[in-house]
Amino acid sequence: MSEFKFPTEEVDLPSKGLIYLKDNPLSSGKVEMKYMTAREEDILSNQSYIQKGIVLDKLLKSLIVEKNINIDDLIVGDKNALLIASRVLGYGKDYEVNIGGNDYVLDMSTLEHKEIDFSTILEGKNEFNYTLESTGIPISYQLLTGKIEKEIEREITGLKKLNKENSPELTTRLKHMITSIDGSEDKKDIRNFVDNHLLAKDSRAFREHIKQTQPDVNLSYILDNGKEVVVPIGLNFFWPDA
Repeated sequence: MSEFKFPTEEVDLPSKGLIYLKDNPLSSGKVEMKYMTAREEDILSNQSYIQKGIVLDKLLKSLIVEKNINIDDLIVGDKNALLIASRVLGYGKDYEVNIGGNDYVLDMSTLEHKEIDFSTILEGKNEFNYTLESTGIPISYQLLTGKIEKEIEREITGLKKLNKENSPELTTRLKHMITSIDGSEDKKDIRNFVDNHLLAKDSRAFREHIKQTQPDVNLSYILDNGKEVVVPIGLNFFWPDA
C-alpha cells in the first residue's frame, strides 16, 4: 500500500510571530497543520490527558507538522488561533451551541484576528511597557505563554494546599505577567507591589489594556438576532455531537 499524505493548511498567527526569537520556528508567523484524524480523536478522549489538563497541548502537538515547535512557547492568543483552526480542520466550520436556552450555529471561519497596534511590539521580544493610570508608575510586562501558564497553575495549587480558603488566581497571574516595577526587576519588589500597593482600579485598567492590545482571535460573534456573544469553547467545541 502506497503511503498516504494527509492534506495540510497554513495557519496565520495573530502575533505574526513578532514576539518570538528569530531562531524559533514560530517567528515565521505561520504554522502548518494537518487535518484531524481518528488518531486525534483518541487524544481528545484520553481520560489521563483530560485529568492532567494536557489534552489540548497533546492535540496541537499531534497536528502541527513542524516538530521543532514547542507548544509551551505559544502565547495564549496564538494558541487560540491554532485550536480554532484544529476544530475547523477536524469537524468543519459550523459550531452548534446552546446559548440562553436557544440553539445557534456559529461559523468559525468568520472569526478574525483582533486589530492591534503592532508598532508596540519589539521584534523578537515578549516585552511591553505600560504606565499605571492612578499612580503614574511605569511597569514592564510579558504576555503569558504555555510555559508561564503552567508555572502559575503550579503556584496556585501549592498556595491552595497551604490555605484551602485562599484564592490567589488574580494576584498570582499579575506577579508572573509583570516583569519590572518602576525599573526594578527584583521578584520580591514585584510581589510586594502587587500584594500591597497595586490599586484595584489600576489592576483593572491594566488587565483591560492587555485584553485590548494583546494579539489574539476576536471571539466576539454577532448572532442572527443581532445579539453579541463570546464564542464558548468547551467540551462541544471538539465534540460537536457530544
